[in-house]
Amino acid sequence: MTTSVPDPYVEFDGRPATGEDLRIPAFAGYGHFTAMQVRDRRVRGLALHLDRLDHANQELFGFPLDGERVRELIGHALDGARRHDASVRVHGFMPPGSTAPVPMVTVRGPVPADRTPRSLMSVPFARSVPHIKRPGEFCQIYYGEQARRAGFDDALLTSPGGMVTEGSITNIGFWDGTSVVWPDAPALTGITMALLESGLARTDRPSVRRGVTLEGLGEYRAAFVTNSQGIAPVHRIDDVPFDVDDDLMKTLGQVYDDAPRGAV
Repeated sequence: MTTSVPDPYVEFDGRPATGEDLRIPAFAGYGHFTAMQVRDRRVRGLALHLDRLDHANQELFGFPLDGERVRELIGHALDGARRHDASVRVHGFMPPGSTAPVPMVTVRGPVPADRTPRSLMSVPFARSVPHIKRPGEFCQIYYGEQARRAGFDDALLTSPGGMVTEGSITNIGFWDGTSVVWPDAPALTGITMALLESGLARTDRPSVRRGVTLEGLGEYRAAFVTNSQGIAPVHRIDDVPFDVDDDLMKTLGQVYDDAPRGAV
């Protein structure tokens, strides 16, 4: 990539973004997005990303978002940014005065997977409309910063009664020695989480949804978090320690590596 291409590189509906275009995400935060890592112009779980965008677009704006069109827009933006490996986000916005939503694609440099064990601080916050991935989540950023100031890596969101829901920018899973356990609580179903669920099912490894409470964390032998950057173990939640289960992480990593990829 030459130095003349900015990072991030941004396109609106297949053309380089203007200053006027960028006023939309700056001043009109109502919208949705999905985030993905692109390697050699391929994306794990691309079909799931496209479905997420279409469903959110219909729910928020009443318009479908054609998956093939989005695939073309991602490819066009990668060409513009002169990248084959990248961090890509696709946003859906409804510009003021527009009669239809407009997709925005941002391209940055790739982010390598970080498998460093994480520490999480529980916080009393549950997102509204959690199934929609959207920008401008003040409380998630706020609690994440509070956790880091307290010496943790990130925040763990909990609903009333101490029910575990999700991380501030991750899903969380647990291992009870027999099954991978996902909290049965309102939360965003992340793409990596969905790929692990389906991949574990294909390999006859149990993956279940179950209520998880802060009080009951001691019942689990290991924990991990997932997002678009991959999978990382958790070694502590508040004052509850967890061992890093190398066999579990190897299994999850293999399932994730075997997930289907789509070309962009």
